[in-house]
Amino acid sequence: MLSYEQDDDDQYNAGYDVGSFPKDFGYGPFDQDGDGLPGPLVGEQKPRILLMGLRRSGKSSIQKVVFHKMSPNETLFLESTNKIIKDDISNSSFVQFQIWDFPGQIDFFDPTFDSDMIFGGCGALVFVIDAQDDYTDALNKLHLTVTKAFKVNQGIRFEVFIHKVDGLSDDYKMETQRDIHQRANDDLADSSCDQIHLSFHLTSIYDHSIFEAFSKVVQKLIPQLPTLENLLNILISNSAIEKAFLFDVVSKIYIATDSSPVDMQSYELCCDMIDVVIDVSCIYGLQDDTEAAAFDFQSSSLIKLNNGTILYLREVNKFLALVCILREDNFDRQGIIDYNFLCFREAIQQVFELRNKSQVYVALTTNHHSNVLSNQNTTVNSETQNTALNSAAVQR
Repeated sequence: MLSYEQDDDDQYNAGYDVGSFPKDFGYGPFDQDGDGLPGPLVGEQKPRILLMGLRRSGKSSIQKVVFHKMSPNETLFLESTNKIIKDDISNSSFVQFQIWDFPGQIDFFDPTFDSDMIFGGCGALVFVIDAQDDYTDALNKLHLTVTKAFKVNQGIRFEVFIHKVDGLSDDYKMETQRDIHQRANDDLADSSCDQIHLSFHLTSIYDHSIFEAFSKVVQKLIPQLPTLENLLNILISNSAIEKAFLFDVVSKIYIATDSSPVDMQSYELCCDMIDVVIDVSCIYGLQDDTEAAAFDFQSSSLIKLNNGTILYLREVNKFLALVCILREDNFDRQGIIDYNFLCFREAIQQVFELRNKSQVYVALTTNHHSNVLSNQNTTVNSETQNTALNSAAVQR
């Protein structure tokens, strides 16, 4: 990785070691050229995100807007959910998990409700509360849901979306969040469930707050997040970049960013830039191949704002994009930034190659132990049968 402040003679001597990265990664194979789809390996179960809440709280709208690019205005015509809807988004996105949308009238005490199956494989539980309605019943349902889920799986991340805040004033938003936060935690304390931690987010499908909130949820399910953050920190420190996001292009969720605070306005600019790149590529970049993806290994973009800021996008793989924010004065040495980006992309590739090797090794080891146990059981069964035959002969 080149340093922006280094002399030209020393630029190519600097580097960093990727051999010390952790090996337990949670995503599918990395494809640098974007020819294949990232998918889970054999024996791997995808993390599950549950969307719960009362009826008409906005669960299905959130799912459609974030993961299916539905216009917020079109969600007004969605029918109320009356059964569990399972949505596997891993075939069109880098993020590898399932979204389960639950109907608001679900009864946890119904004998047909299998709590162990529902909550056992759950990575995160997102409970949606309508901030424009009386949320007393919603808080009661929240308490019942998280306590029931925690008894089954203590590793679940509990996220509370205080939703539909677009029609509220800033002061009322803060007051509503404070009230819901206090009442929800008081209910947990009264039932001696202090060990349950709830995270709260103000959200709306009419702005980027829902994407930012879901980014926080997804990041908690990524085991290699510290590694990705460290790589981004190295990149920006050696390239004079002010802020960098690693985006999932399909959902506009950022799966990692550097350690500096996230400014909502900067995040919105980066989201809008991705939309511009995809739209322009769809119009001018596909040529005669109608089946080609609008975002590929040649995708890149440079946007100069009138305040001296530059937005710079580079393709990482078929589903990932690096979006950087930097000052125009620091973009004079673009060659260094581009070279550092290639180092960054190669490091990410090595991260997921290490993960894949580890996963294959675990699968082979598990199969070997299964075969050994099978052979041992066969031997035991044969000895048991011989003993039974001998006993029968003695009895005769």
